[in-house]
Amino acid sequence: MHPRFRLSRLLRWIGLLALSWIALSWLFVLVLRFVPPWTSAVMMERQLGAWVHGEKDFQLHHRWVPWSQVSPWVPLAMVAGEDQKFPFHHGFDFDQIQDALDAADEGKRLRGASTISQQTAKNLFLWNGRSFVRKGLEAYFTVLLEITWPKQRILEVYMNIAELGDGIYGVGAASDAYFHVPPARLGPAQAARLAAVLPSPRRMHADRPSAYVLRRADWIQRQMTRLGGPPYLESDTPPAGTGHR
Repeated sequence: MHPRFRLSRLLRWIGLLALSWIALSWLFVLVLRFVPPWTSAVMMERQLGAWVHGEKDFQLHHRWVPWSQVSPWVPLAMVAGEDQKFPFHHGFDFDQIQDALDAADEGKRLRGASTISQQTAKNLFLWNGRSFVRKGLEAYFTVLLEITWPKQRILEVYMNIAELGDGIYGVGAASDAYFHVPPARLGPAQAARLAAVLPSPRRMHADRPSAYVLRRADWIQRQMTRLGGPPYLESDTPPAGTGHR
């Protein structure tokens, strides 16, 4: 077989594989626009880690709660604490990415600049870590989510799969474990406390908040008020001074 023919055949197979990957992954994302995910990649990773490390007492708690049965303060608190430009960006906050890079250039600790869309993509489909491969796949799935799902669906899935404690995933399990009320009855202070633990949910506790968690929850509550309450999630233009965190 002529080398040029073999190369052409190889490139054709690579192209077919790439197109198949795009089609299948997009189909999966499209299905999940309408079907509640029963688990996530990060949940499965945590469960597998518990088995590998012999954590016999570990239990994973998760239950899906639709948007209509969650207090409107919960998604607002997550946006206020994690990604205030969420209603307006298209998956990436380039201003925050640049700010993070500038801070790193000045010798400061590299801080995260992931949007809620990016975090949803990572939590749902990928694994924890900082490799370029994972970040590339995260960007790919973020684009798919943004062009396939409405913003409300992205936020609905995020608040249902976000880790809010060790083995506690989503607002349904968290409201049961920490506040013993259904998610629809969570008030602004409780919602802010849940959002306050998102940076490090295995170290911080919504039901036994440290001084830091209380300060962060208080800041989130003030941001919720400044943003104008739950209607902010449906607004068209960000208020002046809106930030990522």
